[in-house]
Amino acid sequence: MKLLLVAEQLRRRVPGGIGTYIRGLTPALATLEGAPDVTVWASAHRGGGDDPLAALGPVRASALPGPLLTRAWDVGLAGAPDGYDVLHATSLAVPPGRGTPTTVLVHDVAFRHVPEAYPRRGRRWHERALQRAIRRAVVLAVPSPETADDLLAAGAPGERVRVLTDPYGCDHLPAPDTEATIELLRELRVDGEYLLTVSTLEPRKNLRRLVAAYRAARPRLPEPWPLVVVGPSGWGEELAPEPGVVLAGQVPGPVLAGLYGRARLVAYVPLIEGFGLPAVEAMYACAPVVASPMPSTGGAAFEVSPTDVDAIADALAQVASQEGVRSQLVTAGVLRSSELTWEAAARRHVELWAEVAGG
Repeated sequence: MKLLLVAEQLRRRVPGGIGTYIRGLTPALATLEGAPDVTVWASAHRGGGDDPLAALGPVRASALPGPLLTRAWDVGLAGAPDGYDVLHATSLAVPPGRGTPTTVLVHDVAFRHVPEAYPRRGRRWHERALQRAIRRAVVLAVPSPETADDLLAAGAPGERVRVLTDPYGCDHLPAPDTEATIELLRELRVDGEYLLTVSTLEPRKNLRRLVAAYRAARPRLPEPWPLVVVGPSGWGEELAPEPGVVLAGQVPGPVLAGLYGRARLVAYVPLIEGFGLPAVEAMYACAPVVASPMPSTGGAAFEVSPTDVDAIADALAQVASQEGVRSQLVTAGVLRSSELTWEAAARRHVELWAEVAGG
């Protein structure tokens, strides 16, 4: 089976969770018996040196720069080239298949649930992109029944919506670089234990409420441990300076793994989440997790409402203070994360694509 996989997200300044999905899934496909012949499709590489996408396999690069290519897909001026059995879109940027059966993984439709967390232009694009995906894809795969219901509400035909259980893994997290992690913490003036959150800094990730909860919980912690915030800047207002809150920015994978593993707890409380990779990355690194409801955690996190600051504060204080609770969460998290491998996710995708190609 010849598969054309859209990897345009990896050309973005902040690839985010979709970028992690592409980087995790594509190498895992190559490990399968009878692996599909995968070509990644994206805009032209504009930097110097080798194209980083080449590490994923053969690259079909458009001559158009990213924004123009996406716009050309939107209006139907560019579409899938001939010679492929399946086109898989990894986000709502779904190119016209032009006769090639198309699948898309719709991670979530958060822009419908929390429109105030998106800029107006972004809301318009996402809504139109969702309708294009509904028209263009023969299968709209989703990670949860809740997102399936969202697609039905948006007008998707039920026979084309498919719940693809656990379409992600968390075993992409590399071995921790202990020395570099300690050096970063030293630079940040974090001495000893800390609480950690990991996400792109944007309104949907609910960092303002998390910081407010941390402010309320800090006097109740065994020690006034800082809250370390890891992740690239997205959009919206920056976090205001706050005692105990330390902004670390984006960090390399081995340092991220080190930060997860050394954290007293990891808090991840977005307003809505299609899956929630940071939560299970933390579980994979043996950290106890406080999280809002999301499919990834499988009941292995200390669950809180993302809009209830008092409940988040109580959870931070309880998990940070009680060794029995921490131990239970770590054990549950390790078991849950062991179920989420990219090889298993790749097999589920291939089963779907084989059905589409044969149909």
